[in-house]
Amino acid sequence: MIEHGDSGRNVCIPADEASGCITCSLSTAFGFSLTRLLEERFRVLLQPVTVMRPLPSYPNMYEPGSPNIRLNMADRELISTIKYVAGTKPVFSLSEILPYLHETLTIGELFSSISADLPRLGLVAKKTGADFVISRIPPVQSYILNEEEEKRLTAFLDSRALPIVLEDHIEHYITKKVGKEWTDPLITERLRKAIVDQKNDYWKPAHRRSLRYTKGYSVLGYLAYHFPVYFMQTEHLLAQLARDGLLKKSMTILDVGTGPGVVPLAIADFWSRLDNAQAAVYSLERSEEHIEAFLFLRDAFVPRGGNVSIKPPIKADITRPETAALPEKIDLIIFSNVLNELTDASMDTRAAIVERIAERLSPDGTILIVEPADEENAIRMRTLTAELQKKGLSVYSPCSFIWGTPCTAPRCWSFLSAMYIRKTRLMEHLARCDEPYRYVNTDIKYSYAFLRKDGLRKLAYRIGPGSKFLRLSKIHLHVGKRINVAGVKMSGELGDAKNHLFKICDGTAKTPVYAVLPSYHATPENEALRTAPYGAVLEMRGVLVRYNKEHDAYNLLVSRNTEIRMPETEMPEEDL
Repeated sequence: MIEHGDSGRNVCIPADEASGCITCSLSTAFGFSLTRLLEERFRVLLQPVTVMRPLPSYPNMYEPGSPNIRLNMADRELISTIKYVAGTKPVFSLSEILPYLHETLTIGELFSSISADLPRLGLVAKKTGADFVISRIPPVQSYILNEEEEKRLTAFLDSRALPIVLEDHIEHYITKKVGKEWTDPLITERLRKAIVDQKNDYWKPAHRRSLRYTKGYSVLGYLAYHFPVYFMQTEHLLAQLARDGLLKKSMTILDVGTGPGVVPLAIADFWSRLDNAQAAVYSLERSEEHIEAFLFLRDAFVPRGGNVSIKPPIKADITRPETAALPEKIDLIIFSNVLNELTDASMDTRAAIVERIAERLSPDGTILIVEPADEENAIRMRTLTAELQKKGLSVYSPCSFIWGTPCTAPRCWSFLSAMYIRKTRLMEHLARCDEPYRYVNTDIKYSYAFLRKDGLRKLAYRIGPGSKFLRLSKIHLHVGKRINVAGVKMSGELGDAKNHLFKICDGTAKTPVYAVLPSYHATPENEALRTAPYGAVLEMRGVLVRYNKEHDAYNLLVSRNTEIRMPETEMPEEDL
């Protein structure tokens, strides 16, 4: 039976041969633990305000009030009011809107109702005490890739190889640093030991990790093992920003915790394929050893007088960024594989670090947080973004809050994969031993989030009142039934040739949910599950709910009778 979401209406559909239990057969498809965490709940703590009746100078706008302003009553009225006031004043306080409305709201409730629509209206909000100042977003020219730039970018990413010149410079730096050729057997063994020690430290429980790639051979081991993958990973993320129109013709960029300069060097390489874009790149780093490696590689790899200016790293501890001489306005702030290394820092502390540095973010700027894809770090990254939302930042992607509410998913292990990179000469050399796998790092897997101040989001899709889709928070009530759901594809392929498996999230699930497509049930009507990109919204009609007790997860079984499609992402005007 298909459960038509929250509408309460049921339509009978015959079960097919796929309706048998698939839970046991999927055990091998899950290579990870899915233990529950306590749900983080969204809190808005602002003072209540009594609302006066609308001004008579604004006629024919209001319809009869509804007892719940946060439901469908509020949308048209609030948006129309914001449009009206913004049309008469370039800057105004959100509290000025209150006299126009029928209902009694707090400033926080009002902001929550309209924040997602501000970018569409060309407006931006800035918190000032208990109020918000609303102003028009000044027009900024996005940098749009032309056809030749796109060809160059695609060709580079398809090559899956670190620039050969950069390989040369890394080898030269190691030779310079140790005073012997990097191929010397003694140097080779010391590099191997440094890599193994780093990996062993990484997989310790969080409270026992040191993760300090700051001295001697630890920095050289980082260059040999981590640098190539993180460099190519950054190129993929920059490509996403460019293709989404989030880069500008002239940008100021900050890399927080830069290490030996992976991100700035990747930026310089990426910008070398752009015809008319410029960037000034700043960075924070506290380790002298890393700064030494950074400056050597910068001077050797980045052309002087080019379209990218990489400033010397600012020597500072990222936990005390107020001591750093940061630029006043920054267009892109990057935290790349750094916050997870603050092993002693609480989630509140990590959020405070991001929030503090985000004070310098331009109104239409972007923050990129990227962390390793392992379960612990990926979940912590998603928890961090939820905390940052409470502090006023918004998620541009990959998450889409399709029910118009903050995410309540307690354990979100989601990550993106890209094609593995080619081994560098240094990796191949180190791998000539009895355990070659220890010294080869070519997999690109990462968990990331793009955050904004202006509320802009990649997909504007929302599920409206009276929809025929079930919230995943209610999935436990429909085990053994066929339902309609909408959700975001939050993983690449997690299954195998027999069973395709993808994580699905709508922001409400309290237990992980996975869509399962047995290969013999693949049809053109459900192929969007396999072909849609990471972060895409999917509407799924006629999926069978099964509970996987072993992994405490729900499976949405897709059959040949299931219809899956990517919907239009923009909300119809009448639904606003």
